[in-house]
Parts: sequence; C-alpha cells; structure tokens
Amino acid sequence: MKRLSYLSPKTEVRESKIHGRGLFATADIAKDEIVAVKGGHIVDRKTLREKIRPQLGPVEIQIDDNLFIAPVTDEECELSMLYSNHSCDPNLGVRGEIIFVAMRDIRAGEELTHDWAMTDDDDYFEECKCSAPNCRKILTGKDWQRPELQKRFAGYFSVYLARKIAARCHSERSEEPHNRSSDHAERLV
Repeated sequence: MKRLSYLSPKTEVRESKIHGRGLFATADIAKDEIVAVKGGHIVDRKTLREKIRPQLGPVEIQIDDNLFIAPVTDEECELSMLYSNHSCDPNLGVRGEIIFVAMRDIRAGEELTHDWAMTDDDDYFEECKCSAPNCRKILTGKDWQRPELQKRFAGYFSVYLARKIAARCHSERSEEPHNRSSDHAERLV
C-alpha cells in the first residue's frame, strides 16, 4: 500500500525521548521548508470519536470544527503518521491545514515537533512530557486561545484556527468601549 502522508527525504522516524517514535532531521532544513504533509481520509467528529480513536488512538489532524484528516484502518495508520511529537518549544508550524513547515532553520539530528495549539480545538487536557524549558505542563485542546501562543506562533497556525483567532480578535475589538468624546460633544451642543 502507498504512503498516505508525505515526509521530507531529509527526515527519518526513530525512537524519541518525548514519546514513542519521533520524526528527526537527517540533514539541515531551511526555515519555511516543507517537512511533512498529512494524508488520510476526511472524517467527521462522530466517526473519529466512535470508530477511529477507539481502534487507532489519536491519529488525526483537525481541519475544521467538525472535520479531521485521519487514517481509517490499522493498515493505513502507519502510512498516515507524521511522527511529529508535541513540544511547547516546536520547530515546525502549519501552512494551510495539513502542511508542516520549518519555523526556523533546523539542524540535522533535531527532533521535528509541533505544538498541538497550532492544530487542535477540542475538549481535552493532558500532562505534557516534552521537557522543554518553557513547557506548559498541561496541554488542552483550547491552548490556541492563549494570547502568548497566538503571538509566538503567528503565521504558523492552521488556517482553520487562524480564522478563529482573527474572529475572536475582531469580536474583542468590537466590544471595546467606543470613543466617548463624540458623545460628550453632542451634549455640549
């Protein structure tokens, strides 16, 4: 069976100190270079929760409120995996919905990681095991809402989450108090 996801020829999968197996650079990778592209089937949340996760575990990338890309069989699972573990200090970000690019120049030998805050909007929380100096200790499916992460990862969120962030910012700006000087001027007339 043919591989469902693309992994750069400058990468290899091997044992990770973060979790299980991870994706590692075998050669230097330039900032914004494509490292991986997630492949699989488009499935809805109900299918993911009832059929896929119980059988395969967390294998998906979220692309909209109710849509995900994931393998649907055991056979496809290995062919779809990116092996990019979570890190609170990632070196990969997202371009579009399913393309993972280098956020900075990456040296050969580095583990290739992304922060789930760039792709996930879900109701979970779990202990983080990334051991990064800036580790958040607890990960949630709502970390994308954290202003410090929005600022730090600007330009590297999935388009789906970037739209949600922009909508929240627009909503917050429209709720700010309006300029009262014009109201005051009207009363003086």
